[in-house]
Amino acid sequence: MHTIALEMAPPDLDGGQERAVEEGRKVAENSRAAGLADRIGHLMIPGIIAEDDDRPIEMKPKMDVIDFWNAVRPEIGDVKGLCTQVTAFMDKPQLTERLKHLRSAGMEGITFVGVPRTMADGEGGGIPPTDALTQFQDIVPNRGSILIPTREGEPGRFNFKCDRGATYGMTQLLYSDAIVGFLREFAEKTPHRPEILLSFGFVPSVEGKRGLIDWLIQDPGNPAVEAEQKWVAAISELGFEQRKQKHLDVYKSVIDGVADLGFPLSLHLEAPYGYSKPAFDVFAEMLDYWSPTPA
Repeated sequence: MHTIALEMAPPDLDGGQERAVEEGRKVAENSRAAGLADRIGHLMIPGIIAEDDDRPIEMKPKMDVIDFWNAVRPEIGDVKGLCTQVTAFMDKPQLTERLKHLRSAGMEGITFVGVPRTMADGEGGGIPPTDALTQFQDIVPNRGSILIPTREGEPGRFNFKCDRGATYGMTQLLYSDAIVGFLREFAEKTPHRPEILLSFGFVPSVEGKRGLIDWLIQDPGNPAVEAEQKWVAAISELGFEQRKQKHLDVYKSVIDGVADLGFPLSLHLEAPYGYSKPAFDVFAEMLDYWSPTPA
């Protein structure tokens, strides 16, 4: 795809249509101001389900991916669609119908997601993501898998997903260069060269009070993740210019480390607390250093 994908999460169902249009206009205005209006190739819209009760921001019923996409797309302009789809709570006929609707709505790539972390792999009664990667190749040409480079056993897990039919991996938010070592080892040990969507998330100062990013990347007992959580907490206390430089340092380290490993690369940009001018300013400077698409 060689794209820059901007994540936009569906708003709460209550007032969703109006809020969706408002968010779309805000994103369009800020992207134009930062010089990114014509560089965003895809919107990545996650299918959100309820997770842990300790989520720092209350989870309310969300607008459906397709409804949100249809509402926000006219405000953004000429963009294509990516999304995530939870597979574990649908049987094959239900999931087949859902995927056909997503494709008809304009979703070019779909990342298959399993159960929330409060449940064990295999729970849910539906189709595991690894099975979906194989069973729906005739419906979904770009089939994605979540890639968490700090997770124990991830090389074997990701290799299995590639064997099953994953054409791209969308990383968890990257707050270190752990992905570099992961992809270097993966390239040495496997023939697979899926496209990698490198995910970078803006850390605003409010993170120090709310802790949403800390919650999103958590993996209790994992020292690599603990180091990333400490990094996020530390930069949330800095002024904007210093925070921006810290973001750029990680971005440059990742790009320099993975650029020559043979994987097609795309970017997935996210602002977990919502899009603001500072977030787009950081993204613009990242893209000035390297971009998968021409300026």
